[in-house]
Amino acid sequence: MSAETSFFHGAARVAGRNLTVWRRYAAASALGNFGEPLLYLIALGYGLGRVVPPIDGLSYPEFLAPALIVSTVMYTATFEGTFGAYTRLTTQGTFDAILATPVTVSEIVAGEILWGGLKSAFGATVVLTVVRAFGLVPSWLALGVVPLGFLAGAMFYAMALCMTALSKSYEFFNYYFTLVVAPMYLFSGVFFPLEGAPPWAHRLAQVLPLTHVVAVSRGLVRGQPTWSTLGHAAVVLGCAAAAMAVAARLLRRRLQI
Repeated sequence: MSAETSFFHGAARVAGRNLTVWRRYAAASALGNFGEPLLYLIALGYGLGRVVPPIDGLSYPEFLAPALIVSTVMYTATFEGTFGAYTRLTTQGTFDAILATPVTVSEIVAGEILWGGLKSAFGATVVLTVVRAFGLVPSWLALGVVPLGFLAGAMFYAMALCMTALSKSYEFFNYYFTLVVAPMYLFSGVFFPLEGAPPWAHRLAQVLPLTHVVAVSRGLVRGQPTWSTLGHAAVVLGCAAAAMAVAARLLRRRLQI
């Protein structure tokens, strides 16, 4: 077996191990993926949306739905990459046990990120089904949010894994959720168009990865991708690659390998 084949095999085994464990509570996970976006869509899209004027020719539910898909991806990947991964790293000692086998730290990181992408793609599929049931998916290009969910999920998972590698306790994650995740959720164009935002908010949004994921999702769900959509996708790819590299380095240092 070549080194490259061995690497992918090791990563797949790590992801497969997490999938096997997750299958025990997959139903509850699916309910969470289904229920929360549904409540947001009803409360904001069809509640607040009754007093919100059309945005670029879209009703508020039509504007909100594509962003709800990928914001769910962000939270799915982030929770799993922080609390889930930290539990495997410390409480359960799973990573140490895996390292007693021929699997390397790089393969653990790759497997964890692969798992984060897969779980996020599942979440994206569930929420896409929800918004489709409300008649908010006019184009077959919306199927592209599933691979987008995988890529974005891998990126957000890698970002979360960086925090896990630095954390000394579960409480540390409060800083990450408050100072990083919440601003992304609020200022990435999920709830309002960035074009009408104050200049400082618009500049902030451009450095937030979720902004670019939301832009790609809207282009796909509405069936109107543009060259700027491709540019946003390139930013997501770059952020994902950088986050993965940093996560591998930090986790290797944490495990003292």
